[in-house]
Amino acid sequence: MIFTSDKDYKSTKKIKQGISKIKDEFEPLAKWIDKKYSVKTLNLVFDFMDNNKSNPRLQVCLEYAKDKGKFMDNRTYNFDKTKQHEIAKKFGEITSNYELKNKPNWIKKLLGLTYKSNNLFVYFSDFETIAKDEANKNIPDKEIKKLKSEINNPEIWMIDRRFNSATIFLYTDEQLKKYQDSELHKKWNEQYFDILKKYDEFGYFKRDFYSIFLDSKENFDTNYESNWYYYYK
Repeated sequence: MIFTSDKDYKSTKKIKQGISKIKDEFEPLAKWIDKKYSVKTLNLVFDFMDNNKSNPRLQVCLEYAKDKGKFMDNRTYNFDKTKQHEIAKKFGEITSNYELKNKPNWIKKLLGLTYKSNNLFVYFSDFETIAKDEANKNIPDKEIKKLKSEINNPEIWMIDRRFNSATIFLYTDEQLKKYQDSELHKKWNEQYFDILKKYDEFGYFKRDFYSIFLDSKENFDTNYESNWYYYYK
């Protein structure tokens, strides 16, 4: 899961909403992961990295960003190889037992229930981060325009939304210094947060830990060639 348009995100969202549930054969593994690592697993997605189906992989879709952090190696900033191996091993045990006990071979092949665990690549994602992005994205443009109109400050160039936050651009660096961490900055933050919460379906945003950014058109034009790709790269 990387984008709100990803099918894995959409299927995981349905699980979070209670519309669907995790596959029966994956439920024991999800419970095992949650208990062993003290996290919340929403979904498990098994597929292959190639058309030949020779490189199987398992995506562990955790609910919270902090939970994903538990599976990162703080030294290399890659996934923790030990935990990847532990989960891959458990995956092989659980799916093997499920296949043997529940389905005849012809049904397993028909439904694609023959899971390959040899050389399984385990990786991790979190639902919270993308759900926040979606909430911010779902704010209608007219509400952003209305907010800018209500603030009614001629020194503001524009309000730009990206990912799970927003940036209010002043025109000059001097104006930016004037408003950075000011009482008005705090007020703008409150105003934006009140709008954002209306689209925060799962309640992930917390007022005390949320802040919009301030920047200047001068900085955008001078240091990023007035190019959004360079700015958010």
